[in-house]
Amino acid sequence: MTQVIERQTGAAFRIKKGQKLKVTDPKGEQVSDMVLFNAEDKREKISSGKTLDFEESILISRGNFLWSNRSRKMMKILEDTNGRNDFLLAPCSPETFQIMYENPEYHPSCFENLYTNLKKFDIEPDDIPTAFNIFMNVQFDENGKLSVEAPLSKAGDFVLFEAQMDLIIGLTACSAEDSNNGSFKPIHFEIID
Repeated sequence: MTQVIERQTGAAFRIKKGQKLKVTDPKGEQVSDMVLFNAEDKREKISSGKTLDFEESILISRGNFLWSNRSRKMMKILEDTNGRNDFLLAPCSPETFQIMYENPEYHPSCFENLYTNLKKFDIEPDDIPTAFNIFMNVQFDENGKLSVEAPLSKAGDFVLFEAQMDLIIGLTACSAEDSNNGSFKPIHFEIID
């Protein structure tokens, strides 16, 4: 059954080893931040550094694994109809909007949506790692300067993951204007046995 994450919100849930998670961009150009925790020991969590190291690429897509801080496989990407995801940038936070957008007012953020939804699993804000940013289009120039471009995802694009261990997952419909080409839309997900 398809679940809906409304714009600028998040969700948290468990899946078992061998189950699949399908994350869909129903309208196009919408990023989804995802974090993973070992359901048996939440100190083990998704690691950008380990994943980029072991997969020997900064472009993580179909056929790649997402690795933990303990050098263990957490998820395998079975399908990716968009093919562009980011694993360099941290979840947007209130400070992101204060520092990078020069916006001192309150702004919804992936960081807040992740930790508030994961609180029911006793996961604290300081436990939130760098997220796997599904559909996010981060580019860099010859000097290493990063830029966040409009997502390449079209309506209906999806990524299908397979859990390699029992997991607690946090998932968002990203709240940063630059990441989503200036608009906010929902994200759909489905857990498949």
